[in-house]
Amino acid sequence: MGANREHKNTLFTTLFSEPEQLCELYNAIAGTNYNVDTPIEINTLEYVFSAGPKNDVSFIIDGRFVVFIEHQSTPNENMPLRIFLYIARVYERIIDSRAAYRRKLLKIPTPEFIVLYNGVDPFPPEKTLRLSDAFIASDETRENFGSLELTVRVVNINPDGNKELLGRSKTLKSYSALVEHIRHNQKTGMELYKAISETIKWGVENGILSGFLARYKSEVQNMLMTEFDIDIAKEVWQEEAFAEGRAEGHAEGHAEGRAEERRIYIEERRTLISLLRAQGVSDANIAEATGYPLEEIQRF
Repeated sequence: MGANREHKNTLFTTLFSEPEQLCELYNAIAGTNYNVDTPIEINTLEYVFSAGPKNDVSFIIDGRFVVFIEHQSTPNENMPLRIFLYIARVYERIIDSRAAYRRKLLKIPTPEFIVLYNGVDPFPPEKTLRLSDAFIASDETRENFGSLELTVRVVNINPDGNKELLGRSKTLKSYSALVEHIRHNQKTGMELYKAISETIKWGVENGILSGFLARYKSEVQNMLMTEFDIDIAKEVWQEEAFAEGRAEGHAEGHAEGRAEERRIYIEERRTLISLLRAQGVSDANIAEATGYPLEEIQRF
């Protein structure tokens, strides 16, 4: 497995950590026909886009594109802004900073930004997000001055979300099927660990990434546990928010009950933070994933 990370990998980032799989994935998304011998330079930055262990893939293909591919299980309208904050870092890595001061025009790889969505919330097969949608100024004002735009292509990779796309990438289709099977198992009441274990067995038996799963069974179990932990964190966060709102709605005569709910609420936060830390997630990334203030996280 070719991934080289300081933090824990997910199955998605490991599957697409090799040039051959990246070429297959890019061809499926972009409708291109690059062959497996096409030069690909992986230049992924650590902890760039995602909250927690879900991370991005950044690479140059055929010397022409800077491609960012981000995998997300939650819709996020701020992806253009988040990518904008980091794209310069990649260019700094691949371009001599002094070259920008030369008088002759410097040619640079064209950037492309892609988000692969496989969450449970309803989502169209494809959606375009634009940085300019976040600008406060009106369109009229924007036209009178220099403009800035960054466009992100969000693609639904759920089994029923984009069958045509999945049909062009066997690896991506297999990954999507595994995630869907885990969710199905959870709906039947299985604990996450058992749901993943059963899915790995199911994949091997049905020829879905069977060679990979059989060879890296224990590693895949840990990767998928990491992959699903952020989803769990967000579910718990929503439950906590509901509990907090319910506590605030009690009458003043129930102050003692509110205090007990608050104690449980804080304890649940402490447990969630400990869980994410155990998975190698930094305090800063926990804050981004859960919405908790960083100062509060650091106190636990």
